[in-house]
Amino acid sequence: MNSPQLATPPAPAPMSVFERYLTVWVFLCIVVGIALGQWLPGPFQAVGRMEVAKVNLPVGLLIWVMVIPMLLRVDFGALGQVKRHWRGIGVTLFVNWAVKPFSMALLGWLFVRHVFAPYLPAGQADSYIAGLILLAAAPCTAMVFVWSRLTGGHPLFTLSQVALNDAIMVFAFAPIVALLLGLSSIVVPWATLITSVVLYIVIPVALAQWWRQSLLRRGEGALDATLARIGPWSITALLATLVLLFAFQGQAIIEQPLVIAMLAVPILIQVLFNSGLAYWLNRRLGEAHNVACPSALIGASNFFELAVAAAISLFGFESGAALATVVGVLIEVPVMLLVVKVVNNSKVWYERG
Repeated sequence: MNSPQLATPPAPAPMSVFERYLTVWVFLCIVVGIALGQWLPGPFQAVGRMEVAKVNLPVGLLIWVMVIPMLLRVDFGALGQVKRHWRGIGVTLFVNWAVKPFSMALLGWLFVRHVFAPYLPAGQADSYIAGLILLAAAPCTAMVFVWSRLTGGHPLFTLSQVALNDAIMVFAFAPIVALLLGLSSIVVPWATLITSVVLYIVIPVALAQWWRQSLLRRGEGALDATLARIGPWSITALLATLVLLFAFQGQAIIEQPLVIAMLAVPILIQVLFNSGLAYWLNRRLGEAHNVACPSALIGASNFFELAVAAAISLFGFESGAALATVVGVLIEVPVMLLVVKVVNNSKVWYERG
Protein backbone atom coordinates (compact mmCIF):
# COMPACT_ATOMS: atom_id res chain seq x y z
CA MET A 1 0.00 0.00 0.00
CA ASN A 2 1.31 3.46 -0.82
CA SER A 3 2.37 5.64 2.09
CA PRO A 4 0.13 8.66 2.74
CA GLN A 5 1.19 11.84 1.01
CA LEU A 6 0.99 15.28 2.47
CA ALA A 7 -1.70 17.46 0.95
CA THR A 8 -0.41 20.25 -1.22
CA PRO A 9 -0.35 23.38 0.93
CA PRO A 10 -2.16 26.49 -0.26
CA ALA A 11 0.13 28.64 -2.38
CA PRO A 12 1.27 31.82 -0.66
CA ALA A 13 -0.17 35.04 -2.00
CA PRO A 14 1.97 37.06 -4.40
CA MET A 15 4.05 39.89 -3.01
CA SER A 16 2.08 42.70 -1.45
CA VAL A 17 2.79 46.29 -2.45
CA PHE A 18 4.59 46.72 0.87
CA GLU A 19 6.86 43.72 0.24
CA ARG A 20 7.53 44.70 -3.37
CA TYR A 21 8.75 48.13 -2.28
CA LEU A 22 10.69 46.89 0.75
CA THR A 23 13.82 48.60 -0.60
CA VAL A 24 12.02 51.97 -0.49
CA TRP A 25 10.93 51.43 3.12
CA VAL A 26 14.44 50.39 4.13
CA PHE A 27 15.84 53.52 2.49
CA LEU A 28 13.31 55.65 4.39
CA CYS A 29 14.35 53.90 7.63
CA ILE A 30 17.95 54.84 6.87
CA VAL A 31 16.98 58.51 6.49
CA VAL A 32 14.70 58.54 9.56
CA GLY A 33 17.18 56.62 11.71
CA ILE A 34 20.10 58.86 10.83
CA ALA A 35 18.04 62.01 11.43
CA LEU A 36 16.69 60.82 14.80
CA GLY A 37 20.14 59.67 15.89
CA GLN A 38 21.57 63.10 15.18
CA TRP A 39 18.68 65.06 16.74
CA LEU A 40 17.88 62.82 19.74
CA PRO A 41 21.05 60.92 20.66
CA GLY A 42 20.09 60.57 24.34
CA PRO A 43 17.06 58.25 23.98
CA PHE A 44 18.84 56.02 21.49
CA GLN A 45 21.89 55.72 23.72
CA ALA A 46 19.54 54.69 26.54
CA VAL A 47 18.04 51.96 24.32
CA GLY A 48 21.56 50.77 23.49
CA ARG A 49 22.32 50.33 27.19
CA MET A 50 19.32 48.04 27.83
CA GLU A 51 21.39 44.87 27.80
CA VAL A 52 21.52 41.63 29.75
CA ALA A 53 24.49 39.31 29.06
CA LYS A 54 25.30 41.33 25.89
CA VAL A 55 21.75 40.85 24.58
CA ASN A 56 19.92 44.09 23.85
CA LEU A 57 16.42 43.56 25.21
CA PRO A 58 14.45 45.87 22.85
CA VAL A 59 16.20 44.38 19.83
CA GLY A 60 15.71 40.83 21.14
CA LEU A 61 11.98 41.47 21.43
CA LEU A 62 11.81 42.98 17.93
CA ILE A 63 13.70 40.01 16.47
CA TRP A 64 11.25 37.55 18.00
CA VAL A 65 8.34 39.55 16.56
CA MET A 66 10.12 39.42 13.19
CA VAL A 67 11.08 35.77 13.16
CA ILE A 68 8.27 33.86 14.86
CA PRO A 69 5.52 34.73 12.31
CA MET A 70 7.86 33.53 9.54
CA LEU A 71 8.71 30.28 11.32
CA LEU A 72 5.01 29.68 11.95
CA ARG A 73 4.69 28.93 8.21
CA VAL A 74 7.27 26.14 8.35
CA ASP A 75 5.87 22.60 8.52
CA PHE A 76 8.55 20.16 9.66
CA GLY A 77 6.18 17.36 8.64
CA ALA A 78 7.22 18.21 5.08
CA LEU A 79 10.63 16.63 5.78
CA GLY A 80 9.03 13.35 4.74
CA GLN A 81 8.77 14.76 1.20
CA VAL A 82 12.54 15.33 0.87
CA LYS A 83 13.19 11.99 -0.80
CA ARG A 84 10.71 12.74 -3.61
CA HIS A 85 13.04 15.39 -5.06
CA TRP A 86 16.36 14.27 -3.66
CA ARG A 87 18.40 15.76 -6.50
CA GLY A 88 16.91 19.23 -6.06
CA ILE A 89 17.27 18.96 -2.27
CA GLY A 90 20.88 17.84 -2.73
CA VAL A 91 21.63 20.90 -4.88
CA THR A 92 19.95 23.18 -2.32
CA LEU A 93 21.98 21.76 0.57
CA PHE A 94 25.23 21.81 -1.40
CA VAL A 95 24.84 25.46 -2.41
CA ASN A 96 23.47 26.66 0.95
CA TRP A 97 25.97 24.96 3.21
CA ALA A 98 29.04 24.01 1.16
CA VAL A 99 29.26 26.97 -1.25
CA LYS A 100 27.35 30.03 -0.13
CA PRO A 101 29.05 30.90 3.21
CA PHE A 102 32.51 30.14 1.83
CA SER A 103 32.00 32.08 -1.40
CA MET A 104 30.84 35.09 0.63
CA ALA A 105 33.88 34.86 2.89
CA LEU A 106 36.07 34.84 -0.23
CA LEU A 107 34.23 37.79 -1.78
CA GLY A 108 34.41 39.69 1.51
CA TRP A 109 38.14 39.12 1.71
CA LEU A 110 38.60 40.20 -1.92
CA PHE A 111 36.50 43.37 -1.86
CA VAL A 112 36.73 44.54 1.76
CA ARG A 113 40.40 43.77 2.39
CA HIS A 114 41.69 44.60 -1.06
CA VAL A 115 39.54 46.25 -3.76
CA PHE A 116 37.70 48.74 -1.51
CA ALA A 117 40.11 48.80 1.41
CA PRO A 118 41.44 52.35 0.71
CA TYR A 119 37.89 53.75 0.73
CA LEU A 120 36.42 52.01 3.79
CA PRO A 121 36.68 53.25 7.40
CA ALA A 122 39.94 52.22 9.00
CA GLY A 123 39.61 49.39 11.47
CA GLN A 124 36.20 48.17 10.27
CA ALA A 125 37.33 45.59 7.72
CA ASP A 126 36.97 42.64 10.10
CA SER A 127 33.53 43.77 11.17
CA TYR A 128 32.28 44.17 7.59
CA ILE A 129 33.51 40.70 6.65
CA ALA A 130 31.85 39.24 9.75
CA GLY A 131 28.53 40.80 8.75
CA LEU A 132 28.78 39.39 5.24
CA ILE A 133 29.52 35.92 6.62
CA LEU A 134 26.56 36.09 9.03
CA LEU A 135 24.32 37.09 6.13
CA ALA A 136 25.41 34.18 3.94
CA ALA A 137 25.31 31.53 6.69
CA ALA A 138 21.54 31.85 7.18
CA PRO A 139 19.38 30.48 4.30
CA CYS A 140 16.08 32.22 3.60
CA THR A 141 13.07 31.05 5.61
CA ALA A 142 10.07 33.19 4.68
CA MET A 143 10.54 35.22 1.52
CA VAL A 144 11.50 32.12 -0.47
CA PHE A 145 7.80 31.15 -0.41
CA VAL A 146 7.03 34.40 -2.22
CA TRP A 147 9.85 33.93 -4.75
CA SER A 148 8.72 30.35 -5.36
CA ARG A 149 5.16 31.51 -5.97
CA LEU A 150 6.33 34.07 -8.54
CA THR A 151 8.16 31.36 -10.51
CA GLY A 152 5.48 28.66 -10.30
CA GLY A 153 7.71 26.64 -7.97
CA HIS A 154 6.62 23.26 -6.62
CA PRO A 155 4.98 24.13 -3.27
CA LEU A 156 5.84 20.87 -1.46
CA PHE A 157 9.45 21.05 -2.63
CA THR A 158 9.69 24.64 -1.41
CA LEU A 159 8.19 23.70 1.94
CA SER A 160 10.41 20.64 2.40
CA GLN A 161 13.64 22.47 1.54
CA VAL A 162 12.81 25.31 3.94
CA ALA A 163 12.00 22.85 6.73
CA LEU A 164 15.23 20.92 6.13
CA ASN A 165 17.33 24.10 5.99
CA ASP A 166 15.81 25.35 9.24
CA ALA A 167 16.51 22.03 10.94
CA ILE A 168 20.14 22.11 9.75
CA MET A 169 20.53 25.78 10.72
CA VAL A 170 19.91 24.95 14.39
CA PHE A 171 23.09 22.86 14.41
CA ALA A 172 25.23 24.25 11.58
CA PHE A 173 24.91 28.04 11.83
CA ALA A 174 27.22 28.53 14.82
CA PRO A 175 30.02 26.13 13.69
CA ILE A 176 30.12 27.54 10.15
CA VAL A 177 30.14 31.15 11.36
CA ALA A 178 32.84 30.36 13.93
CA LEU A 179 34.94 28.51 11.32
CA LEU A 180 34.77 31.29 8.73
CA LEU A 181 35.34 34.06 11.24
CA GLY A 182 38.33 32.12 12.53
CA LEU A 183 39.71 31.72 9.00
CA SER A 184 39.27 35.48 8.59
CA SER A 185 41.19 36.06 11.86
CA ILE A 186 38.09 37.43 13.59
CA VAL A 187 37.69 36.26 17.19
CA VAL A 188 34.15 35.79 18.47
CA PRO A 189 33.39 34.30 21.91
CA TRP A 190 31.71 30.93 21.47
CA ALA A 191 29.40 31.67 24.41
CA THR A 192 28.04 34.77 22.67
CA LEU A 193 27.59 32.91 19.38
CA ILE A 194 25.78 30.00 21.04
CA THR A 195 23.58 32.45 22.96
CA SER A 196 22.59 34.09 19.67
CA VAL A 197 21.71 30.72 18.13
CA VAL A 198 19.59 29.72 21.12
CA LEU A 199 17.84 33.09 21.35
CA TYR A 200 17.23 33.71 17.65
CA ILE A 201 16.91 30.18 16.20
CA VAL A 202 16.20 27.48 18.77
CA ILE A 203 13.67 29.28 20.99
CA PRO A 204 11.75 30.96 18.11
CA VAL A 205 11.55 27.62 16.24
CA ALA A 206 10.24 25.87 19.35
CA LEU A 207 7.69 28.60 20.10
CA ALA A 208 6.53 28.80 16.48
CA GLN A 209 6.05 25.04 16.21
CA TRP A 210 4.16 24.90 19.52
CA TRP A 211 1.91 27.74 18.34
CA ARG A 212 1.44 26.12 14.94
CA GLN A 213 0.36 22.79 16.43
CA SER A 214 -2.01 24.57 18.81
CA LEU A 215 -3.65 26.37 15.89
CA LEU A 216 -3.85 23.25 13.71
CA ARG A 217 -5.77 21.44 16.43
CA ARG A 218 -8.51 23.98 15.68
CA GLY A 219 -8.21 23.44 11.93
CA GLU A 220 -6.29 24.83 8.95
CA GLY A 221 -8.55 27.88 8.93
CA ALA A 222 -7.28 28.95 12.35
CA LEU A 223 -3.66 28.79 11.15
CA ASP A 224 -4.42 30.69 7.93
CA ALA A 225 -6.32 33.40 9.81
CA THR A 226 -3.50 33.83 12.30
CA LEU A 227 -0.87 34.02 9.55
CA ALA A 228 -2.89 36.71 7.78
CA ARG A 229 -3.33 38.68 11.01
CA ILE A 230 0.29 38.61 12.19
CA GLY A 231 1.91 38.89 8.74
CA PRO A 232 2.56 42.65 9.07
CA TRP A 233 4.29 42.14 12.43
CA SER A 234 7.49 40.88 10.84
CA ILE A 235 7.98 43.80 8.45
CA THR A 236 7.01 46.36 11.11
CA ALA A 237 9.49 44.93 13.61
CA LEU A 238 12.20 44.78 10.93
CA LEU A 239 11.72 48.44 10.02
CA ALA A 240 11.73 49.49 13.69
CA THR A 241 15.01 47.59 14.18
CA LEU A 242 16.51 49.34 11.16
CA VAL A 243 15.57 52.76 12.51
CA LEU A 244 17.37 51.90 15.76
CA LEU A 245 20.40 50.56 13.94
CA PHE A 246 20.79 53.56 11.65
CA ALA A 247 20.39 55.94 14.57
CA PHE A 248 23.66 54.45 15.81
CA GLN A 249 25.26 54.14 12.35
CA GLY A 250 24.33 57.66 11.25
CA GLN A 251 27.60 59.46 11.84
CA ALA A 252 29.66 56.82 10.03
CA ILE A 253 27.33 56.90 7.02
CA ILE A 254 27.32 60.70 6.87
CA GLU A 255 31.11 60.69 6.85
CA GLN A 256 31.40 57.92 4.21
CA PRO A 257 28.08 57.48 2.34
CA LEU A 258 29.58 55.18 -0.30
CA VAL A 259 30.14 52.42 2.27
CA ILE A 260 26.68 50.99 1.60
CA ALA A 261 27.33 50.82 -2.16
CA MET A 262 30.70 49.13 -1.65
CA LEU A 263 29.23 46.51 0.71
CA ALA A 264 26.45 45.83 -1.80
CA VAL A 265 28.95 44.65 -4.45
CA PRO A 266 30.00 41.31 -2.86
CA ILE A 267 26.39 40.64 -1.80
CA LEU A 268 25.13 41.18 -5.35
CA ILE A 269 27.83 38.95 -6.85
CA GLN A 270 27.13 36.25 -4.29
CA VAL A 271 23.37 36.25 -5.00
CA LEU A 272 23.85 35.98 -8.76
CA PHE A 273 26.60 33.36 -8.50
CA ASN A 274 24.79 31.03 -6.10
CA SER A 275 21.41 31.26 -7.81
CA GLY A 276 23.04 30.59 -11.19
CA LEU A 277 25.02 27.65 -9.79
CA ALA A 278 21.95 26.03 -8.21
CA TYR A 279 19.86 26.57 -11.34
CA TRP A 280 22.54 25.07 -13.61
CA LEU A 281 23.16 22.07 -11.32
CA ASN A 282 19.46 21.25 -11.22
CA ARG A 283 19.35 21.36 -15.01
CA ARG A 284 22.40 19.09 -15.29
CA LEU A 285 20.80 16.61 -12.89
CA GLY A 286 17.51 16.57 -14.79
CA GLU A 287 15.25 18.16 -12.19
CA ALA A 288 12.00 19.80 -13.25
CA HIS A 289 11.93 23.56 -13.75
CA ASN A 290 9.42 24.04 -10.92
CA VAL A 291 11.95 22.41 -8.58
CA ALA A 292 15.02 24.19 -9.96
CA CYS A 293 13.43 27.62 -9.43
CA PRO A 294 12.87 27.44 -5.64
CA SER A 295 16.18 25.61 -5.29
CA ALA A 296 17.99 28.47 -7.03
CA LEU A 297 16.06 31.13 -5.12
CA ILE A 298 16.73 29.74 -1.65
CA GLY A 299 20.37 29.41 -2.66
CA ALA A 300 20.46 33.12 -3.39
CA SER A 301 18.35 34.77 -0.69
CA ASN A 302 19.18 35.12 3.00
CA PHE A 303 17.48 34.93 6.40
CA PHE A 304 18.50 38.56 6.91
CA GLU A 305 16.43 38.97 10.10
CA LEU A 306 18.61 36.38 11.85
CA ALA A 307 21.78 37.90 10.38
CA VAL A 308 20.87 41.38 11.68
CA ALA A 309 20.08 39.99 15.15
CA ALA A 310 23.28 37.97 15.37
CA ALA A 311 25.41 40.89 14.15
CA ILE A 312 23.97 43.23 16.78
CA SER A 313 24.43 40.63 19.53
CA LEU A 314 28.00 39.77 18.54
CA PHE A 315 29.33 43.16 17.52
CA GLY A 316 26.86 45.86 18.61
CA PHE A 317 24.62 48.48 17.01
CA GLU A 318 27.49 50.65 15.82
CA SER A 319 29.48 47.85 14.22
CA GLY A 320 30.30 47.41 10.56
CA ALA A 321 28.89 43.88 10.87
CA ALA A 322 25.41 45.23 11.67
CA LEU A 323 25.65 47.67 8.76
CA ALA A 324 26.73 44.92 6.33
CA THR A 325 23.74 42.74 7.21
CA VAL A 326 21.37 45.67 6.69
CA VAL A 327 22.79 46.25 3.21
CA GLY A 328 21.59 42.71 2.50
CA VAL A 329 18.07 43.78 3.49
CA LEU A 330 18.33 46.88 1.29
CA ILE A 331 19.10 45.02 -1.94
CA GLU A 332 17.20 41.76 -1.24
CA VAL A 333 13.93 42.53 -3.05
CA PRO A 334 15.21 44.14 -6.29
CA VAL A 335 17.96 41.55 -6.74
CA MET A 336 15.66 38.60 -6.05
CA LEU A 337 13.04 39.98 -8.43
CA LEU A 338 15.81 40.08 -11.05
CA VAL A 339 16.59 36.40 -10.36
CA VAL A 340 12.87 35.56 -10.59
CA LYS A 341 12.70 37.26 -13.98
CA VAL A 342 15.76 35.38 -15.25
CA VAL A 343 14.51 31.91 -14.26
CA ASN A 344 11.05 32.64 -15.66
CA ASN A 345 12.40 33.91 -18.99
CA SER A 346 14.82 30.99 -19.33
CA LYS A 347 12.22 28.23 -18.88
CA VAL A 348 12.31 27.22 -22.57
CA TRP A 349 16.13 26.99 -22.48
CA TYR A 350 16.00 25.02 -19.22
CA GLU A 351 13.48 22.44 -20.46
CA ARG A 352 15.22 22.06 -23.79
CA GLY A 353 18.16 20.64 -21.86
